[in-house]
Amino acid sequence: MGDPNLAIIAGTGVLPSLLSRALTAAGRPHICCHPHGVPVDLEDVEEFYFERSISFFRSLETRGIRQVVMVGKFHRPRRLNPLRFEGSTLMAAPRILASLRKGDDASLRALAEVIEQLGLEVVGVEDVAPNLLPEPGLYASRVPSDQDRADAERAAAIVEAISTVDVGQGAVVAGGLCLATEALPGTDAMLEWVATTREDLAPGCRSGVLYKAPKIHQDRRMDLPAIGPTTVAKAAAAGLAGIVWEARGALLLDADQTMAEADRLGLFLWARPSLG
Repeated sequence: MGDPNLAIIAGTGVLPSLLSRALTAAGRPHICCHPHGVPVDLEDVEEFYFERSISFFRSLETRGIRQVVMVGKFHRPRRLNPLRFEGSTLMAAPRILASLRKGDDASLRALAEVIEQLGLEVVGVEDVAPNLLPEPGLYASRVPSDQDRADAERAAAIVEAISTVDVGQGAVVAGGLCLATEALPGTDAMLEWVATTREDLAPGCRSGVLYKAPKIHQDRRMDLPAIGPTTVAKAAAAGLAGIVWEARGALLLDADQTMAEADRLGLFLWARPSLG
C-alpha cells in the first residue's frame, strides 16, 4: 500500500478503530497515535505526551506524514508534568491551555491551528472516509410520525441555540417539550437521566426523539457527533420513538448492528436533511 502519509490521532471510543478499519479496507496506509493517558482500543498505536506534542508532530512531518485526522473523544488534560515539558511545547502551552477553559470545539480548534503551523494538514473523517457519514434517509424499518418530525424540528432548533455557546450537540424533545440537552457528560449520560426522570410516558408507548448535529460554528474536521448501538439501546430505555441526526453531519458507528438494534427495539433512525 506504500508508505503512510496520514496519522489518526485517537481519542476514546470506537471511532478511531472504526476509521482505521475503513482506511485499511480502502487501501489507505496510515499510522495511529494517541495522547498519554487517553485509553484507546487500537493495536499498533504510538503514544505521545501532551507536554512534548510539538516535537511529536514535527517528527510526524519528518517521517512523511502530511495529513492528520483527530477522532474519538478527547478529554482535557487534568494534570500535566512540568518536568516533562520541552521548550517548543511550553511556548505553545499558554494558548492551548487558555482554550481549554472555553469549550470542546475551541480547544480542538486551537490544537488544530498549532498542528497546521507545523506543516501538517488537519482533515476530517468526511475527507478520508466519507462513507461513514450517512446521506439523508431512513435507516430502520419504523417511519417517524408527524409528531416525531415536529419534535425533530424543535430539537434541531434547540441544538442550534445551545451550540452557539459551545455547549453540546444533542437534545431530547417529546411532544414539543425539551426533556434534556447534552452537556459535558455526553449523550449517554443525558439519555440515562431522561430514562430515570420522565413521567409523561404511558406503559408500552414510545414518544420523543434524540436529535444530534454538529455545533453551528463547529470545525467539522473534529468531534462530529456519533450514533451507535449503545445510543439506540439508551434511547429505547428512555422511551424514545427514534433518533434523528443531521445528514452528513454525524457518524453512524457499526451501521449494520445499529440498524438491526433499532429494528429489534422498534426505533426509527432518520438522517434528516440540513435545513440551514
